[in-house]
Parts: sequence; C-alpha cells; structure tokens
Amino acid sequence: MKLPVAILAVFASIAVTIDATVYFKEQFQDGDGWKSRWLESKHKSDYGQWKLSAGKFYGDAEADKGVQTSQDARFYAMSARFEPFSNEGKPLVIQFTVKHEQKIDCGGGYVKIFPSTLDQSDMHGDSQYYIMFGPDICGYSTKKVHVILNYKGQNHLIKKDIKCKDDELTHLYTLILNPDQTYEVKINNEKVESGSLEEDWDILPPKKIKDPEAKKPSDWDDRAKIDDPSDTKPEDWDKPETIPDPDAKKPDDWDEDMDGEWEAAMITNPEYKGEWKPKQIDNPDYKGSWVHPEIDNPDYTQDATMYKFDSIGVLGLDLWQVKSGTIFDNFLIADDVKEAEEFGKETWGVTKEPEKKMKDEQEDMERKLREEEEKSKKKDAEGDEEEEEDEEDGEEDNEEQDEETEEDCCVLLSAGSD
Repeated sequence: MKLPVAILAVFASIAVTIDATVYFKEQFQDGDGWKSRWLESKHKSDYGQWKLSAGKFYGDAEADKGVQTSQDARFYAMSARFEPFSNEGKPLVIQFTVKHEQKIDCGGGYVKIFPSTLDQSDMHGDSQYYIMFGPDICGYSTKKVHVILNYKGQNHLIKKDIKCKDDELTHLYTLILNPDQTYEVKINNEKVESGSLEEDWDILPPKKIKDPEAKKPSDWDDRAKIDDPSDTKPEDWDKPETIPDPDAKKPDDWDEDMDGEWEAAMITNPEYKGEWKPKQIDNPDYKGSWVHPEIDNPDYTQDATMYKFDSIGVLGLDLWQVKSGTIFDNFLIADDVKEAEEFGKETWGVTKEPEKKMKDEQEDMERKLREEEEKSKKKDAEGDEEEEEDEEDGEEDNEEQDEETEEDCCVLLSAGSD
C-alpha cells in the first residue's frame, strides 16, 4: 500500500526530530533557577553582575527574559555545563539570541564553547576554548561576527569579514559546522556566509609553496616600457622654475643701509617646462611578469577532522562591555540544523515583531514628550518676554505719570504766585 506524499513528509519530519540530539538548551523560564545552572568565575573579584531581564522593550515579558549585563565598563565571566559529547561524524549547531538594547558602543555579544575539562570557577580570557562565535562591536570600525576555531591548541580567526547587526533589537545567531569540513553562519535564520574550513581559515599549512630552488633568470626583463634611446632633450628645454618679477620696482623709500639689498619678488617662469623625460616605447625584450614556480608543500598534511572536537562540555559568556545592557537568551547546542531553525522560529521568530512594535511605540511616546517639553519651554520663554515687556511698559507709564504730576505742580505753583 502506498502512503500519500503528505503523510510521508510528516513521517520524515518526525524522524528528523527523533534523530536530533539537543545537548544544551537554556531559555531562563524558571525565575532564579538559572543561578543553579550557571556558575560565575572567581578568577577576578570585580567581574560584572548578571541579572534576569526582558529589557525595556520585548515581544513577551516572560519568554524574552534572559541574562543581562548590568554594570558599565566591566568584564563578565559566567558559564553553564552539560553532558560532554563529540561532534564527530555529525553537524554541530550553536545558536543563541542577543539584544544590545543599550545602543552598545564597545562590547562583546559572543559565546565560547569549552572542553569539559574547563575549571568554570577559574574561567577567564585566556582559558583555552574550542569555538568562539558571535557579534563583537567596538566603535565604527569593528562590527563583525567572530568565528574562531581552535586547532591543536592554536586559535584561528576566519579570514572573511562577516558584518553583525548593530541595532537595539534581538537577533538570532547560528553557527553550523559540518563533518564534510564546511560551515555556515546564519543571522535571523538566514545564511550570511558559508564555505570550507580549509579555505576560509589558515588552519593547515598551504598546499603549495614557492619553489625555494627557483630563481628569476638574470636576463629576465619584466619591463613592459622603456625609455626611447633615440629621444633627446631639446636644447632650449632647461629653464628655471622661477624668475624675478620683471614688473617689480624698488620702492622709492628703500634704504639699502637699513633694509639691505633690494631683490625683486620671484614668480613662476612661464617658459619653465618641468623635468625632461624621454618618451616611453614598448620594450622589445619584454618577457612578461615572472611567476615563481610552486611545489607541493612538504609540511602540508590533509586533515579531514578539523571540524571535530572531542569533549564539548561548557558554554561560556566571557566578554567585556563598556556600556552594559546586553541580553543573552535562547541558547541551543544540537546536531540538527532543522531543529535549530524550528527553535529559532518558536522563540525569536514569534517575539521579534511584537518587540519591534513595542520599541517603536516607546520611541514615538518619547518623541512626543520631547516635543511637548520643547513647546512648554518655548511657551515659558515667550511668557517671560511678555512679562519683561509689561514691566517695561509699566515703567514707561509711571515715568509719564511722574512727568504729568510735575507739570501739574508747576501749573499750580504758577497760578498761586499770580
């Protein structure tokens, strides 16, 4: 019996879900329960404090709660442990959301994946990790997504420049490492970069190197153009660049004893032709650019396991922030891309629009309040000006009345004397 295509698709979807393994998931939905799962490092005594918050604007007051940095100009170091695993032979998917609602000027928004041997209580910036992934912003020059992989104890930065989101809204970041040595970076469930581990990182030595025995032949001429040997400089070419101004005249009151010897000001010589150079012609002996021959690099050895990490066991937040307020949420480490996509849709995908709406409404309200304040200030200023004018008018009226009174007194005095 043949099953309908739709039913087969449902079965396939269920199979994918069943086969998927979620190694770590954190959504901070149990109040202060997260404090028992996350451990703050004691490597330094002045690490910044974390708090649980959905922020100033959100899509869902409860679902959008995450851990938020709360103190400016601080290092932060906190991690969560899970059952160790190896990603050998299967994809590794690392995903989380981050919101810089504080208009971040300089600070990290990335995560680090550590081996299970990490001492969480002593985690710090030099602790060796497997992977560092996520946004980093500092000023106008640094707005990138870090993808750093550790290989045999050395950290290797991706050679591509991946731009991160730098607004104040929540964004979803996803890194996928595949067992075929490929990778993919997604932001908001959309691919922004992908490629090969070997090509996009300088993890392995190059396959080819320049042959150390090869040297450019001594008679190799790589000049495309040469001076024309038959071209000669004209006899009247050499003229000085500047000459004394022929129209200048010594002032009548010039005193050589007091002012020194008079000299006319210098002007640009209209006959000056510049430095003479012979014409250029094609070089008849030109052989093109010499290309250094390459040979196989004896130090290169292919490694089909660059993607593999043997004992993944800790996710850490180890970063610096000048201005605090970043919120981390919806952490997921799994071995199935579809699982991560669906989790992203169920979390960030559901709350992103309501969050933006709330933010827009707040900004609109703040704008209206500013406008009202400006109107109020303007009205107060106009009222002060009117009061000053009234006071000035009153003073003028008083002066007029005083003058009239003086005139009346004079009239009365005059009448009395008559």
